[in-house]
Amino acid sequence: GINLLLSFTFPKADQVLLPLVGLLSGIGVLMATRLGPNLLPFPDPALGSRQLLWVILGLVAFLVTLFGLRNMNWLRRYKYTWALLGIILVGITLAHSLRANLDSPTHDQLNIGPLNLQPSELLKIFLVIFFAAYLSENIDIVSGGNLRLGPLRLPPFRQLGPIALMLGLALLLFLGIRELGLALLIYGIFLVMIYLGSGKISYVIGSLLIFFVLGFIGYALFSYVRSRFAVVGIDVTTWTAKSEDLYQKTGGGFQIVQGLIALANGGIIGTGIGLGHPTFVPVVQSDMIFTALGEELGLAGLFAIIGIYLLIIYRGYRIAIQARDSFNQLLAAGLTSIFAIQTLIIAAGNMKFLPLTGIPLPFLSYGGSSILANYIIIGILLRISHNTAMEREGLA
Repeated sequence: GINLLLSFTFPKADQVLLPLVGLLSGIGVLMATRLGPNLLPFPDPALGSRQLLWVILGLVAFLVTLFGLRNMNWLRRYKYTWALLGIILVGITLAHSLRANLDSPTHDQLNIGPLNLQPSELLKIFLVIFFAAYLSENIDIVSGGNLRLGPLRLPPFRQLGPIALMLGLALLLFLGIRELGLALLIYGIFLVMIYLGSGKISYVIGSLLIFFVLGFIGYALFSYVRSRFAVVGIDVTTWTAKSEDLYQKTGGGFQIVQGLIALANGGIIGTGIGLGHPTFVPVVQSDMIFTALGEELGLAGLFAIIGIYLLIIYRGYRIAIQARDSFNQLLAAGLTSIFAIQTLIIAAGNMKFLPLTGIPLPFLSYGGSSILANYIIIGILLRISHNTAMEREGLA
């Protein structure tokens, strides 16, 4: 129904993105409904209903974004406001968790009435808006690269000061609320956008060097970071070992071991929806949804889902390429990169190629704030595609 409304009210907008997102959301609701009553150690029969409610709220947020963003310059004009708003909200969340209990499972959540929201999900959107606006306004300076660090040409540090400040504050806050995945995600998006905004690979190399230095410092200072990377080094010697033996061998890697077993059990065509045992995997409804899909839909099902993500990413970058100004190009590319990098991180983490980060798989994992943020991103992308088409017709 909403896609039909979209075809009448925004006929020039991309008509493929929303059906693809709707398909993923439907699979997400189906999996939440299937997993909820069987979750261990505490079943949650209402999980599917809550997931459906969040999808409905996400569609409302999508419509508000699509209809409300008539002038994209509004986002560019208040770039500092958006970035600071997100940082303040996450800062409040961190302060609340420090005052209450840092080890609480809700250390990254902010209670607003009956809702538990994660401001960090909004901050990633606000930072992309800020990056796009700042880089587009300073594109000549940023692409100049008049400083040298050995063979690398770097932009003037003074011009990159605001971006470095906002990025640094966000990374510190993400580490403070133990969102290592979001820190990795935001830095990856920054690398993509700094390259697209400057066209210089030397900026990416320099930023990666800084990232590895900061990562080493974080590994040395924060036990939480060390525990995440320790899981990558676990040794799964046999698929037939008892779960107790695997747990003793891997310690904190029990979650990833159970996930790998679930993926192996799925084989090529899967066990079928409701016929597997994915609930043996801790937090399978959010962090490890990829393994649940792999067990019950098999490798073939995972390839189909990855294909849907690739189509979404392709349409998003296509919108970016077709946009008629640098701000909209960078904004669309940055927002699409959220989906691309986030999907890569969670899929690789579930298969032990990267540390488990705790970030959700877009539209499939359970999580209200993530669903709202993802639908807002789709709303912005469709508004950009509509505005681009209208501008082209006006210029024709």
